[in-house]
Amino acid sequence: MSEAANPASAASIVAEVIDNGKVSGQQLLVVGLCLFFNMLDGFDITAMAVVAGAVSSELQLTPDRLGWIFSFALAGMMVGAMFLAPVSDIIGRRKVIVISVVLVGASIILTANAGSLTEFIILRFISGMGAGAMLACQATLAAEYSPDKYRAASVAVVTSGYPMGAMMTSVVAGYIMPEYGWRGMFWFGGVFTLAMGLVAWMLIPESLKYLFERRPENALERVNGILEKLKKPTLSEMPAVAAGEKDKDSNLFTVMLKLLAPEHRRKTITLWAAFFLCFSTLYFLMSWIPKLMEDSGYSASVGHDAFFNFNLGGVIGIYLMAWMSTRWKLSNLIFVLSVSSAIGMVIFAYAPNQLSLLMALILLIGILQQGGFTGLYGVAAKVYPTEIRSTGIGWAIGLGRSGAVAGPAIAGYLIVAGFDMSANFIFFAVPMAIGGFIAYLLHVR
Repeated sequence: MSEAANPASAASIVAEVIDNGKVSGQQLLVVGLCLFFNMLDGFDITAMAVVAGAVSSELQLTPDRLGWIFSFALAGMMVGAMFLAPVSDIIGRRKVIVISVVLVGASIILTANAGSLTEFIILRFISGMGAGAMLACQATLAAEYSPDKYRAASVAVVTSGYPMGAMMTSVVAGYIMPEYGWRGMFWFGGVFTLAMGLVAWMLIPESLKYLFERRPENALERVNGILEKLKKPTLSEMPAVAAGEKDKDSNLFTVMLKLLAPEHRRKTITLWAAFFLCFSTLYFLMSWIPKLMEDSGYSASVGHDAFFNFNLGGVIGIYLMAWMSTRWKLSNLIFVLSVSSAIGMVIFAYAPNQLSLLMALILLIGILQQGGFTGLYGVAAKVYPTEIRSTGIGWAIGLGRSGAVAGPAIAGYLIVAGFDMSANFIFFAVPMAIGGFIAYLLHVR
């Protein structure tokens, strides 16, 4: 492997290796690993939706208290995205990802032994913290290992792991719950996730941009190790620090404040609002579809099938967004798909009570809604510079996830108040449509 003498700058090296060079097997491995770990997140977090009926029966929980369990897991994801993910801008993406995988796995195992509402709330909050940090960091890492043209598509592919994992929840439940009950679901998810912590430690690389800009101990050796895997020339010394990079502050609070600096303030607030509104609708559906189908008179297996269809639609929609984002303006796509999904929810509410039709509509809503929503991750990855990118994505997901906390909880109270599935679908169509319009105002390609 030859050595490049006196490279001009870190930015030029990254551009040559990532943006201008051919996509290597190592880059594809990074995206693939991030996809896989997001599948684990999707399985572990959405398992509660599938076992909700069994848990509520055993613990005698009313719908509003069941909504608390959903919401506390999502509140944990909010805290993880806002306060753990930004740490990766200081200590590196890789360390935070590994810590997050272990945190999720351990807490899911403990959830299998939970016997009260309080235990459920605490453990689901901890699981959510790890999942929220992992999702934000992996979106960042995938973006930083992808050429600019494919950056939004890579983030979309990684994000598709979440609904893929949710789909697997429905499938695995059919095998595990009849024999081992709801506790078996958490044992399976927790043990498997904890084992994958070792895989993350062995295979997940650090961000090149992070190593060049933060320069931790042994940065040159770590950079060269990554360059060798990318089949690129190694370096004899670290490149000169560009003038604009010399004053980068490693203080976490300072990095967070940069999100509201004049040059970032408008897009930051707009992004937060779009995430909040779209999250509230998405996680209302992710949390309540199986239980609402059961409450409407269908069997638990039909509820699982509806949940599977919604997430299958999500995977299709995410890959549809990944393909379209390389051809059309990203914010325009989010607008069209989000508003269309809101219209689909209203149609579902007024549709005849025919199971095949309802299942087809659930699939379509999943395609439109999760396709449009995923575009927001691509927007977040594109609107911020490297030194605050993980913090920017983490806070957009985190503050936006307060909508995910509110959505399932509000739905629980609406159900207790007597509002049926159709009324809930109409109610939650509104924030999805408004969120799509707000995203349009970002004008991101």
